[in-house]
Amino acid sequence: MMSDKSDPGNAEIFDPQPGTTHMPPWTVGELPAAPNFRWSQLVLMVGPGLVMGASAIGGGEWLTGPMVTARYGGALLWLATLSVVFQVIYNVEISRYTLYSGEPIFNGKFRLLPHPMFWVAIYLVLDAGSLLPYLAANAAIPLAAMIRGHVPEPSDPDDKRLLFILSILIFLTAAIPLLFGGKVYNSIRRMMAVKLVVVVGFLLFIAVGYSTRETWKEIGSGFLKFGNVPIVAKGDTNKNGIRDENEEPHGPSIDNLFGAMLGGRSLAFDMAILGTLASMAAISGNGGLTNTPISSFTRDQGWGMGRFVGAIPSVFGGHAITLSHSGKVFRVTADSLKRWSGWIAHVSREQYLIWLPACFIGLALPSMLSVQFLPRGTVIKDKWQAAAMTADKVAEAGGPTLGPVYWYLTLFCGLLILWTSMAATADGVLRRWIDVLWTASKRLQKVESDQIGKLYFALLCGYLVFGLTMLVVIRKGDQLLVAATGMMYNYALGFSCFHTLAVNLILLPKPLRPRIWQRIALVCGGVFFITIGVLSTISDGPKLFRDVSAFFSSGP
Repeated sequence: MMSDKSDPGNAEIFDPQPGTTHMPPWTVGELPAAPNFRWSQLVLMVGPGLVMGASAIGGGEWLTGPMVTARYGGALLWLATLSVVFQVIYNVEISRYTLYSGEPIFNGKFRLLPHPMFWVAIYLVLDAGSLLPYLAANAAIPLAAMIRGHVPEPSDPDDKRLLFILSILIFLTAAIPLLFGGKVYNSIRRMMAVKLVVVVGFLLFIAVGYSTRETWKEIGSGFLKFGNVPIVAKGDTNKNGIRDENEEPHGPSIDNLFGAMLGGRSLAFDMAILGTLASMAAISGNGGLTNTPISSFTRDQGWGMGRFVGAIPSVFGGHAITLSHSGKVFRVTADSLKRWSGWIAHVSREQYLIWLPACFIGLALPSMLSVQFLPRGTVIKDKWQAAAMTADKVAEAGGPTLGPVYWYLTLFCGLLILWTSMAATADGVLRRWIDVLWTASKRLQKVESDQIGKLYFALLCGYLVFGLTMLVVIRKGDQLLVAATGMMYNYALGFSCFHTLAVNLILLPKPLRPRIWQRIALVCGGVFFITIGVLSTISDGPKLFRDVSAFFSSGP
């Protein structure tokens, strides 16, 4: 560590290997200057925020968000606001470590005591959900619908066979962008730029052309309705969330927690919807450990000390790109602190001006379609039923001429969202573990730095074999994968908030550490996501356990 007692105007005493000695020591360099910021050049300066902002428009935003807004309107979107705000602070903090060391945040976590293998065991469990190819299974549904002309029925043997074949093809083709482009990061960035233009462009066109002012207000204000909670509606005697024939008309199913506390009212929480709300909170933004590639992209972009460390090259076209086995840090001086402030401001600008709005847009636009076109109070139990109903209603709005075009475009957006999310998830998993292995493995430390592309390709092949095996073995268990993954995402992100704070407080010199409000925000974020995870476990855990037991007892 660097001495906190020295004058920042002079170079401080430097320890090249803080934390565990099982990780290789850092080398020392000079922090380059950050780009000069101009509003007119904002688009040209974006990097990881654009990539991860596009990734934030994922399967959860397309499927889970509309399930909630179809039933409750925008009243519960404030949960997404908390999730996204905590995540944007987390994103800046994991980039903070990369700006200083050139290493991704995962490497920093493994530098902490007691031993890298201790953290391997923990993160293999927390990252398990990202290994499962549930996105490919879900992406097969809109593609099959476009082929069939109707949303496929899982009970139909022909539809089921088609979905299985398409899920395999989608899973395999998702690896293509990871093989070309020089840097893998460059391919991902181009892919996400196309996704943003197509998906956001079409959804904005529908929202502007066919949504009312009331719908826009409903969604926009919903992000700020803090404290709204679902309650058991009056007259819902069996508490199933819908009005049955023998029941009285239901009263309002939303109440405000703070208003009830001030008014002395008791609330009967609707526990049946907690799992869906937890999933919405988990997937708002990126979720789980899928945020961590931001720090790796920061390095690959060449920001901060990442300029001297290198990047992960693609197998084809990336032969001149290398990746150092260890990070490179700078000595804290008055001059380097000025440059450091510029880099922190650069990363923060991109996250708050690019990533944060993209997250809200990614959730607001699909939800706006459900609010506009589906009757309020619609209870949808199946995620793809929500997407199919929305596509049908958008088609109705287009009339006999444009309706079929809108139907296919809506489904195509769903396919594009899920396919690109599959590719980004695969890359995120691979780079998390490749970065750690490349630094921590004594055997790999002896490999030349220009061979990192071969390691990436080898692990990509292993990932594809594992994913294909899961798709073949669990042909009827994709919904189990979705439920289990959503539950684990909250625990993973909550734990990662605490661990990131520890990394930045232990491994970074005191002048570079997060401020008090950022530390408090990381703690609050960790508590928020773990609490959501616990609530989803209480709500959906018993059913998930029964479903898993039934699945394995009956066989795939």
